[in-house]
Amino acid sequence: MPYVAFVALALIWGASFLFIKLGIHDMSPTVLVLVRSASGALTLAVIMRVTGRPLFGNFWKARIVPFIVIAITNALLPWVLIAWGEQHISSGLASILNSTTTLWAAILIYWVIPSERPSLVNYAGVLIGLMGVVILVLPDISAHGVSGSFFGALAVVAAAVAYAVSALFQRTKLRGTSVYEQSFGQLVVTAALAIPLAAPAIPQVHFNWLSMGAVIALGVGGSGVAYLLYYYAMNTLGAVRATGVTFLVPITAVFWGVVLLRESLSLPTVIGMVVILAGIVLTNLRPAPRPHAAVERDSAAA
Repeated sequence: MPYVAFVALALIWGASFLFIKLGIHDMSPTVLVLVRSASGALTLAVIMRVTGRPLFGNFWKARIVPFIVIAITNALLPWVLIAWGEQHISSGLASILNSTTTLWAAILIYWVIPSERPSLVNYAGVLIGLMGVVILVLPDISAHGVSGSFFGALAVVAAAVAYAVSALFQRTKLRGTSVYEQSFGQLVVTAALAIPLAAPAIPQVHFNWLSMGAVIALGVGGSGVAYLLYYYAMNTLGAVRATGVTFLVPITAVFWGVVLLRESLSLPTVIGMVVILAGIVLTNLRPAPRPHAAVERDSAAA
């Protein structure tokens, strides 16, 4: 079962980019974010009520400011940027560029959390991953100059940076907050912030069952059910194996884009994807515990 959850999570998060591609045809990025966050919050509200967890407990008073920060950096801003970017680039390319979140986190963590600074091997992974990004966007720049596709790719990279900032903020400011509280708080605040931004564009929404269903599925699955699968995998497989799902998301996203949207799979895309994933693997490598340290712990235990 843990590995079924692992694969399902990779497919859901990979399909998220496909759902965005479908939804953005009939609504603006801000309306998409509103529908996504509202449906995700409703899904988590149902789950929390069924499991007996309070929806509006005391945690709101102490966490409202952090919730606003992560709502902006982990949802509102990156979701709008990705949705806008996918108006100009493929869903597969968007997922690959989004996978650079780990690389940006490795750069920013040097100043934010000095005690967790990456090793030289990790930073080599950062450079390799950034080379992969260049490989992906360079052909389009060479052929068309600074075109819409370039800015679309840049928007998704900016979203990845926002995700990295949010991850470090959560790491330093939201320790001790339960997964349910953090997820529900983020989605509720995101929906509230998205209302005034989406309101002017709501009258221009072209209602289509396919696109609306895709965005609701994005909220329910990509922003609701996916949390449960991820933390189930975390508890059963361990943190290192569970977070390895991020390596599969670009691959599953490209798979969905090619199979369902008939998107082309070019050689630079394949090469760039491989290079970025290699960089992410190196970025996540951790040195093995020193043998003498283990001996010292055993001696102390004795």
